[in-house]
Amino acid sequence: MATVLILAPLVGAIIAGFGWRIIGERAAQWVSTGLLFLSAVLSWIIFLTLDPAGGAEQIRLLRWVESGTLVTDWSIRMDRLTSIMLIVVTTVSSLVHLYSFGYMADDDHFGEGYRYRARFFAYLSFFTFAMLTLVTADNLLQMFFGWEGVGVASYLLIGFYFRKPSANAAAIKAFVVNRVGDFGFALGIFGLFWMVDSIRLDDIFAAAPRLAETELHFLWREWNAANLLAFLLFIGAMGKSAQLFLHTWLPDAMEGPTPVSALIHAATMVTAGVFLVVRMSPLFEYAPEAKMIVAYIGAATAFFAATVGLVQNDIKRVIAYSTCSQLGYMFVAAGVGAYPVAMFHLLTHAFFKAMLFLGAGSVIHAMHHEQDMRAYGGLRRKIPLTFWAMLIGTLAITGVGIPLTTIGFAGFQSKDAIIESAYASGIGFAFWPLVIAAAFTSFYSWRLMFMTFWGAPRGDAHAHEHAHESPPSMLAPLGVLALGAVFAGMLWYGPFFGSHEKVNAFFGIEAHAAAGEGAGSVEAGESGHAAGEGAGSVEAGESGHAAGGIAPRGAIFMGPENDILDAAHEVPKWVKLSPFVAMLIGLFTAWLFYIRRPDLPGRLAGNQRPLYLFLLNKWYFDEIYDALILRPTLRLGRFLWRFGDGRIIDGALNGIAMGIVPLLTRGYARLQSGYLFHYAFAMVIGVAVLIAWLMLSGGAG
Repeated sequence: MATVLILAPLVGAIIAGFGWRIIGERAAQWVSTGLLFLSAVLSWIIFLTLDPAGGAEQIRLLRWVESGTLVTDWSIRMDRLTSIMLIVVTTVSSLVHLYSFGYMADDDHFGEGYRYRARFFAYLSFFTFAMLTLVTADNLLQMFFGWEGVGVASYLLIGFYFRKPSANAAAIKAFVVNRVGDFGFALGIFGLFWMVDSIRLDDIFAAAPRLAETELHFLWREWNAANLLAFLLFIGAMGKSAQLFLHTWLPDAMEGPTPVSALIHAATMVTAGVFLVVRMSPLFEYAPEAKMIVAYIGAATAFFAATVGLVQNDIKRVIAYSTCSQLGYMFVAAGVGAYPVAMFHLLTHAFFKAMLFLGAGSVIHAMHHEQDMRAYGGLRRKIPLTFWAMLIGTLAITGVGIPLTTIGFAGFQSKDAIIESAYASGIGFAFWPLVIAAAFTSFYSWRLMFMTFWGAPRGDAHAHEHAHESPPSMLAPLGVLALGAVFAGMLWYGPFFGSHEKVNAFFGIEAHAAAGEGAGSVEAGESGHAAGEGAGSVEAGESGHAAGGIAPRGAIFMGPENDILDAAHEVPKWVKLSPFVAMLIGLFTAWLFYIRRPDLPGRLAGNQRPLYLFLLNKWYFDEIYDALILRPTLRLGRFLWRFGDGRIIDGALNGIAMGIVPLLTRGYARLQSGYLFHYAFAMVIGVAVLIAWLMLSGGAG
C-alpha cells in the first residue's frame, strides 16, 4: 500500500508529462489527479489504522547505494510522523490538482493554442512525489534526494510563466537561496556519516547520546558534535522553510500560479524543514544549544514576517508572509522540545493556509487576475462562497475560539499550544514575540478581509461589474479544506497536546526512554573524530547499527528531562488568555482602520514614513544582500572575466598563437635552406656536441 501511495504521483507525472500527446491533454489531467486522490485515500487508511506501539516499520524497496562502508537501501520508514505528513501532503495536493482544473483552464500568460496544462499537472505530481520521498525516507541520503527533488519542482513551478522575466528571476532566486541551506544540510549529513559511519536514521538516533559527549574539529576549533551537526541540519531547514536570513525567496515565489503557492506554502516545500527538525528529535534532544538557536530563529521569523505582512497590498504576498510567520511558530515549538505541538500546528496550518491561498486564487480569478487589494472592495456579494471560505480560514489563522477551552477553529488550539509551550520553556524571547505576532496576524488577516470583501468597490469598474463566482472544481476543494479548518484542532487536540499518556500513545513514545542506552563508549581521537578505521564516534556492526546502541522507539523522542508538555498545561491563566486578547486587539485595530476610519492608514503611513518604508521594503533584507553579497560577487565575476579570462587566459593563448608560434616558425623556416651541405654541417656539429658531452660526463664520473 505504501509503495503504491508513493509511486502513484510519479506515474501521474510521467503520464502527464510524456504521454499527453497520446491520450490527450484532458485525459492526462484526469489521470494525474485520479492517482493523487488514490494516494490521498491510501494515506488516510494508513493514518487511521497505524499502530504506533510497534515502533517504526521499515519497508525495504531496493538496494540503492553501496560505496565502502556506506550501504544505503531505498526504504520506507512508516511511523506516526510519516503518516501525519502523508495525509497533509496527499490531501492538499489532490485538492490543488482538482482546483487547478478551473484555475488553469484559460491562462492569459500563454497564447492561443499553447498546450500548458499537461505540463503543469506533471510538475504538480512530481512535486508531490518528491515530498513523499522526503517524508518516508529511512536514511538521510534518501531524504536528501527528496529534499532536492522538491527544490527542482519548486523551480519549475515558480517559473512556470517562463515568458515573464519576474517569474524566471523568482525561480532562480528560490533555487539559489535554497542551495545555501542545502549546503548546510549536506555538511550535516557528511558529519554524521563521519562520526557514526552510517546515515540510517536508527543508527544516528542510537548514537545521539555519545555524540553529545564527543568533540568535533570544524572551522579551526572544537565543537560539541551533537550541537554542531544538529545546527548544520537546521541550516538546511532554514532554507526550505524560509526562516529569517534565508527567507527572501518565499514572497517572490508568488510569481507562480496560485495553486502552486497553495501547494508550496501548505503541504510541501516549506513544511520540509519543520519535518526535518522533528524527525531528528533524538539528535536535537542531546543538542541544547542547537535547540536554543532553533527557538530564537523561529521567534524572530514569526515577528519579522508578521510586521512585513502589515503593509503588503498584494493579496498573495500577505498570505505568503503569514506562512513565513506561522512556520516560525512551528520552529519555536520544536526548539523548546514540544515536537508534537510543532506537528499539531503543521497539520492544522495545512488546512487553513491551503484554503486561504485557494480562496485568494478564487478572488484573483473573479477579478480577472488582479492581485492588488487596493483594487478590491465589496466582493462578498459577488463571490459569497469564496467569502465564506476565506472567512473560515481567517477565523482559523487568527485563532478564534472560546478561551480556556478546546473549542475553536483549528489555529486556536495549535497556536495557543505553541505560545503556552514557549512560556513554559522559560525563554522570554520565544514567548513575547509570538504574542505580538499573534496580534499582527489578526490585524493583517482581517485587513485582507475588510479590504477585499467590505467597503465600496475600488479599481477597475469593469472588473467589478463582471466579477463572478468560481466554477465547482475550484469551490469543492475550498469546502473540504473548510472542514479541516473548523474541526482539525478540536479533533486532534488530545493526541497532540493532551495528557502525556495520550501523546505518548499516539506517537508510540516510550515513557522517559533514553536514546542509545547501552551504547558503547565514545573515544575521540586527536583530530576530533572518534578513534576507529576512518569511521566516527561509534563503530558500526555488521547490520549497520551503532555497536551496542539502541534507537528510541516512537516517531518522536523526548528525553527524560523534557517535561515541556506537562509544564505548558500548568502556565498561568493570563498566558492562556494572551493570544486571544492579542487576536481581539488585531481585529479591533483592523476594523477601526479599514471600516470605521479608512483615512487612518494613509495618515499613519504619512506620519511614520520611515517606519512604513522600512516595513514595506521588508526590512531592506534584499537591499542589504544586494549590497553585501550580490554586487561584490558580480564585480568579482566581471574582474575575473575581464582580467583573468580576457587578459591572462585569452592573452596567453593569443600571445602564443599570434606571437611565439609565428616567431618560431620563421626561425625554423630559415633553417630549411634546401642545401645539402647545410644539413651535413648541422649533423657534424651535433655529433661533435654529443661526443664532447660523453667525454666530459665520463671524465667526471
